[in-house]
Amino acid sequence: MSNILIGLLSFGALLGLVFVRVPIGLAMLLCGWVGSWLVMGTPWPFLNQMKQVTYSTFSDYTLSVVPLFLLMGQFSAMGGISQSLFRNAQNWLGHRRGGLAMAAIGACAGFASISGSSMATAATMGQVALPELRRNGYSGALATGTLAAGGTLGILIPPSLVLVVYATLTEQNIAKLFICAFVPGFLAALGYMIAIRVYVWFNPDEAGLRERVPYAARLKDLLYIWDVLLIFVLVLGGIYGGVFTPTEAAAIGAFGTFLIALLKGGLTRDQLMRAVFQTATLSATLFFILLGAGAYNTFLALTQLPQETAAWVVQFGLSPWLIIGLMLVLYFILGGPMDSLSMILLTIPIFFPIVLSLDFGLTPEETGLWFGILVLVSAEVGMISPPVGMNLFIIQSMARDVPTLQLFRGVMPFIYSDVLRTILLVAFPSISLALLRWLY
Repeated sequence: MSNILIGLLSFGALLGLVFVRVPIGLAMLLCGWVGSWLVMGTPWPFLNQMKQVTYSTFSDYTLSVVPLFLLMGQFSAMGGISQSLFRNAQNWLGHRRGGLAMAAIGACAGFASISGSSMATAATMGQVALPELRRNGYSGALATGTLAAGGTLGILIPPSLVLVVYATLTEQNIAKLFICAFVPGFLAALGYMIAIRVYVWFNPDEAGLRERVPYAARLKDLLYIWDVLLIFVLVLGGIYGGVFTPTEAAAIGAFGTFLIALLKGGLTRDQLMRAVFQTATLSATLFFILLGAGAYNTFLALTQLPQETAAWVVQFGLSPWLIIGLMLVLYFILGGPMDSLSMILLTIPIFFPIVLSLDFGLTPEETGLWFGILVLVSAEVGMISPPVGMNLFIIQSMARDVPTLQLFRGVMPFIYSDVLRTILLVAFPSISLALLRWLY
């Protein structure tokens, strides 16, 4: 059996393990070990090499932002930031037809700017906005679909944990990736609001109306979201102003959200311990997945599969746009049963060399950054795609009275919006790269 064939068969084995609910980190570790055993004829070199893989994976300074951004998200949820964001958004939009759902999208976008996680955004904003949407006459389909889609903004709007991992895998600049994600993130939130407006145009009975809030009250409530603006300016403004590195900015953001939660009285000793414990648990889970990916990528390097695949694709003569389109379709499919981080760790070692070998009229750095945004957007679509999108399960667990088919119906307008936006980002790379080119 050739090394290339062993590498190809390992993908089938890995997907099989994932579908039977073996943790993705363990699945990649096992496939990497067994695959290396088959290639080298003995299990011991791989086990000896694991100490080097473990050290090189966990000593990467870039990854220190992961627990810091996770901790920032935990403190933000406990500090009442999500409630303030939603209240302000509904003050300005709630009196319009579908306005409360648009307010939920706006609040999700604001929370995403200090969270970095899709599922955390969906879970936190779902607890805040879902009762209010249902109380104001919004149908189960529209309410749950809105919050499931809004949660995906957590991985697109900077800071994004998935972009940090992508930058580590592909040796891209984190700050530049964050810049490239700004315009697509804004387009995502805007597209979702347009989708809501179209939906209620055809289904006016599924969205209620609130009384108009006086402008004086709206302006007064804006004072309660100073904390979000402060953290946003400190973290992202510090990075792009050259004051902080991304890691230093994450530390400043975590400490800032800690102080805000403490001052607002939303952080007791027990809650502090819970936030630290949850951050440690999530960080350990993510790092174990990264370790498994490191082991599996070591095995793939032995088989020469990434290099051979890239050479084969170029030799085959397919259009670069067709190749990248097929990749994105695969991401749409995989994004349902797999979380975005696992999907990226599994596919990037194969796909990234192929993409860099194709000619899109961009520099290699621009190609890497642009592809990262496309991967992120595709993963976002998968997270709300029926029947197994991860965010659908999170929102459904909070709305058990809403039938599954209603949830699927409610999320479809947002999927259409996502697909249209993905096509635009593929056809016009400058949408993602314009801000980067202007700043650099």
